[in-house]
Amino acid sequence: MNTPEPLSSDSLGRNPADFPRRVLLAVTGLSPQIVTETLYALAIRAGHPWLPTEIRLLTTVRGAEHAQLNLLSTEPGWFHRLRADYALPAIHFDADCIQVIRAGDGEPLEDIRSQADNDATADALTEAVRALTADPDSALHVSIAGGRKTMGYYLGYALSLFGRPQDRLSHVLVSPPFESHPLFYYPSPGERVIHTLGPSPRPLDCRQAEVTLAQIPFVRLREGLPDRLLAGAARFSDTVAALNRSLGPPRLVIDVNEAHLLAGGCEVPMPPADLAFLLWFARRARAGLDGLRRPFETGPNPDYASEYLTEYDRLRGLNTGVEERYRYGLSVGDFDERRSRVNTALRNALGARGAAPYLIAGEGRPKAYRLGLAPQAIEIQED
Repeated sequence: MNTPEPLSSDSLGRNPADFPRRVLLAVTGLSPQIVTETLYALAIRAGHPWLPTEIRLLTTVRGAEHAQLNLLSTEPGWFHRLRADYALPAIHFDADCIQVIRAGDGEPLEDIRSQADNDATADALTEAVRALTADPDSALHVSIAGGRKTMGYYLGYALSLFGRPQDRLSHVLVSPPFESHPLFYYPSPGERVIHTLGPSPRPLDCRQAEVTLAQIPFVRLREGLPDRLLAGAARFSDTVAALNRSLGPPRLVIDVNEAHLLAGGCEVPMPPADLAFLLWFARRARAGLDGLRRPFETGPNPDYASEYLTEYDRLRGLNTGVEERYRYGLSVGDFDERRSRVNTALRNALGARGAAPYLIAGEGRPKAYRLGLAPQAIEIQED
């Protein structure tokens, strides 16, 4: 007798089963059984069933053939038989839901045989998870039970990179001697006899099989990713590198001669007018000076304008338009605009978590704005 397993809610109380789009994502190789086994464990065995609205597979050329012929065919059609046996509602799963991973040259991948194939697989799995988690109305359940070990590793890692509170990771466990049996697809509601493999086969009743869903806790790192990786195609190596930079010690490098900015080793595009504002605060932080209050109490501040324009001139040389704009000082609107633009550029390039050490932020009462980096974490390169 199988004991029901609850599918727990997340720490915010959101139940993954309540999301309108629920996607079961898996990698498969030559054993497509993990799809029906996982679906059985989620939808039938669980104390609180989780019924996917769609199923997506990532696999190789041979894996796709096995999945289509064994799961989606008229006979044996094990996916359709499972739905019929347990009266499951409609679930979108057809040939278009099976994605064949492509090699670096664009050709469908027969198998993972080289470093290039390995990299292509990592990128394909990462992009699939990124795209599915971009939908706020979706809950994703990822199974790493099938495919090669590297595929399961990359798929689980991709969920750690992009996963949200409603997303889950699992592995399905099947009791022996049903485990890895090519004719076992799920515990049947009635008698279904298969035979053990080997020289002395004996009959087995699929009703007696036990299928257990082992949920796998994972660290969610999504908040540390730059917006550009969340919004666009994400290569696995780029995503990991971005997170490694955000987790390392902060380091700000401003090349005055080239008007170039590096934050945590990542290039941050920033126009000279905004970079000059950051350079102003970076120079003050290196000198251990106090933060600056917004200049709203006394009107436009000529001292602020002078200091800011000095940094701007170092970056670009004299600019008549900028000089004219701040002729009477730096107003509160100017101050807030530049600070907001600088912080937005940092967040776009580094992500919210990665940008945090480099932001110009206010503290105390009344607020004084400063760059919170230690002096030794700031390098200003200039002639």
